[in-house]
Amino acid sequence: MQRHKQRSFDILKVINLLFITISIAVCIVLMLVNIPGMELLEVNPNWLLIWIVAWSINKTAWSGAIAGLMIGCIYDGITLSAPSHILSFVVVGVLTSSLKTQKYLGEDFISVAFVVFFMTFLSEAIFALQYGQEHSINLTDLLQKYQQVVVISAIITSLWSPAFYYPLNLWQKKLGLWRKKLS
Repeated sequence: MQRHKQRSFDILKVINLLFITISIAVCIVLMLVNIPGMELLEVNPNWLLIWIVAWSINKTAWSGAIAGLMIGCIYDGITLSAPSHILSFVVVGVLTSSLKTQKYLGEDFISVAFVVFFMTFLSEAIFALQYGQEHSINLTDLLQKYQQVVVISAIITSLWSPAFYYPLNLWQKKLGLWRKKLS
């Protein structure tokens, strides 16, 4: 009986890893494909940031940091950007997991969209500050250049966040139920 439970746990781990991998791959494809109606003033949603927020909501700060690190590396590999997105994504992962939305905000779509809005704003601001420092741009010029992009990115990303949060959250709940049944 113990061997059967261990095998079931192992299968569940593999299925979970496969789900996580596929969900990240879907985000990557959505970032690379220009779908009409999904953009606002030529700014597309940041699907990988939505994934980090949706995944980190009920996790530990370390899990959020690791997710941010991995997704930041993936994002940098896709965009070949300088500066890196790693710092901003790690900060987003840690802060999102620190919110513990069950206590403060609830787990509904509006709360998640609210968190995604501010985390997108924070992520874009960190990236802009890194860009300004790397290219020796003063803060006033930097704010003028990125103000519109940051706000639009935060709006469009938060509007699309429930579309991705719901399946990921549903999967986490089902996974928790399966683990309880196996225990």
